[in-house]
Amino acid sequence: MSYKYTLAFIKRNDRILMMNRLKSPWMGMWNGIGGKRQENETPLECIMREILEETGIKVEASQVKDKGILTWNDEFKAYDNGMHIFYVELPSNFILETPISTDEGILEWKTPSWLCDIENLGVSYNIRYFLDNLLNDDQRYHYINTFKGNQLVDVKVVKI
Repeated sequence: MSYKYTLAFIKRNDRILMMNRLKSPWMGMWNGIGGKRQENETPLECIMREILEETGIKVEASQVKDKGILTWNDEFKAYDNGMHIFYVELPSNFILETPISTDEGILEWKTPSWLCDIENLGVSYNIRYFLDNLLNDDQRYHYINTFKGNQLVDVKVVKI
């Protein structure tokens, strides 16, 4: 299945580049970098374009790792009900000074532990369910998210 959305988590050393979003879905919350695919665009082409547009970072296809898909039920209001998720690791000497305010939101480097802290209510709710796998496991996964309105009520994790 091919979904309309893509999302990437870009790591440099011990930090992940995150966007505090100005638009829905996840308006006002920290999330990865990504967006909607254009007509005839592959998920890989899309995420490389979105990373460049949203951050100014040009990545090569060899730097982008396909980490699976994330889907949700119709209760969560979005253009489609799934996305391709990716991982990018930048060289340790790569420099991008943050915070940076953009048309999409605010970019800033965050630690994985901060992103996954159960007390942190400002991060997209499902990140804590997949970030560890994304960073530390070569396996691809399907993360099946069930929402009731905007509230996440369940996440099933299936190897693919």
